[in-house]
Amino acid sequence: MTSWISDPSILLAGILLALIQFIAALPWLWVVDPKGFRETAASGTLMAYVGGGLLVVGVIIASLLGYKSDSQNLMFNGRYIYGAVLHLQILIDLFLAFPYLVMLVWPKGGVVAFAAYREACRQPMFWIILALAKLAIWIAVAFPYFTFGDDYKMMKQIGFDVVMLAAILFGVIASSMSISEEIEGRTAVTLMSKPVNRRQFLIGKFLGILLSCLMMSLFLGWTLNYALRAAREFDPINNSADPIDPFSKGPDKVVDPMTLEAQKVVVPLFEKPAPSAQGKAVARGVGLWFSDTFAHTLGILLGFGQVMILVGIACALATRVSFVANLVLCLLIYFLGHLAPVIVQVTESTTGGGVGVGLIGFLGKLFNVLLPSLEFFNMGPAIIREAPLNLWSFAVYVLTVFGYSAIYTAIALLVGLLLFEDRDLA
Repeated sequence: MTSWISDPSILLAGILLALIQFIAALPWLWVVDPKGFRETAASGTLMAYVGGGLLVVGVIIASLLGYKSDSQNLMFNGRYIYGAVLHLQILIDLFLAFPYLVMLVWPKGGVVAFAAYREACRQPMFWIILALAKLAIWIAVAFPYFTFGDDYKMMKQIGFDVVMLAAILFGVIASSMSISEEIEGRTAVTLMSKPVNRRQFLIGKFLGILLSCLMMSLFLGWTLNYALRAAREFDPINNSADPIDPFSKGPDKVVDPMTLEAQKVVVPLFEKPAPSAQGKAVARGVGLWFSDTFAHTLGILLGFGQVMILVGIACALATRVSFVANLVLCLLIYFLGHLAPVIVQVTESTTGGGVGVGLIGFLGKLFNVLLPSLEFFNMGPAIIREAPLNLWSFAVYVLTVFGYSAIYTAIALLVGLLLFEDRDLA
C-alpha cells in the first residue's frame, strides 16, 4: 500500500484520478449550493482545504493502486467503478447545463425551453418511465431467447428499442399535455402578453421537452452499458472475451465488433497520458467503458431521431387537437411509419392480387411519401447481420439519418406554427 512512496508516479496517478472526478463534480456542486460554491471559490483558506482534501483522496487512491496492483483487477475497477462514476457525473452535468446553454444561444425562446424542460423533468411520469425502462433492460438480460448463439444480439436490439420507446412515450405524452394545458387553461395568453411570440412559445416548448427526452435516453444508455456487459456473462458458452490489446488479432467470433472498433480509437486516448503502470491499467479500464459508451451512443442517437420526429409532430398537433386525439394520432403515425415500407414491398412483390392489392399498395405508397420513414431508425439491421458493420460507416449513416429527422421535424413544426398562428387563445 505504501509503494507510492518509492514510486512518485503512482502518487501522481492517484492525484490525477481524484482531480478528474472532482472537476466532473464541479457543475452539480454549484447547482446544489451556489452560494457556498462562490464563497469557497473566493476564500483562499477554503480553497486550501479543498486542495488538501484532493491530496488526501489522491494518496488513498495511490495506496489502493499499490495494494491491488494486478493489472486485470485495476482495469476491472477502472471500467466498472471509476469509468461508470465519471460517465454518470458527466450525464448529471449535461442534465443541469443543457437548458442554460439553450438560454445562452436563444434568450427569449430559451426561457420557454428552460421552463418546459424543468416542468418535464419534475414530473413523476419522467422518473417512473425511466425506472420502468431500466427494469425492462435488466429483465431482458436474464430472459432466454433460444437463438443458438445470438442471445446477445437480441438483447442488444431489445435494449435500444426500450431506450427509444421510453423516450417516445414520455415525449409524446409530455408534449400533448404541456401545450394543450397551456392553451386550454389560458395560461398561454399571459405568456404571449410578455415579449414572447407564438413561434418562440412553440419551438421553446419543443426544445425543452426534447432535451428531457434526450437526457432520459442518455441515462438509460448508462444502464445499457452495464446490462450489455452482464448479458455476455449470462451467456458464457457463446461469449468470447475481447482481446486485451484491441489492435491484436481477436477471436474468430467477436461478440460486439462495434465496441471493439471503438476501443482502437478511445482506449489509447485514455491510456497514453496516464502515469505509472497502475495508472495506465485504470485508464485502460476507463477507456473500455467509454468505448462501449461511444459505440452505444451512436445506436441511441439513431433511435433518438425517431423520438425527435414524433415529439415535433405531437407539439404541432397539440396546438389544435386535444390530449387524447393527439396520442391516438401519434400512435397511428408511429405504426404507419413502420408499416408503410413493408406494405409497399409486399404489394410490389405480389402478382395478380386484383383491385384490393392495388388499393392497399396505393395507400402504402401514399403513407410512405407523406409520413416519416421510421424504418430508417431501426437498429436491428446494424446488430443482427452476418458480416460485421464498420463503426465509422455506421456513424456516417447515423448522421445522415439524423439530418433527415431534423428536416422532417422542422417541417412538422412549421405546419404546427401555421396551425397555431390563427388559433384564438382568448
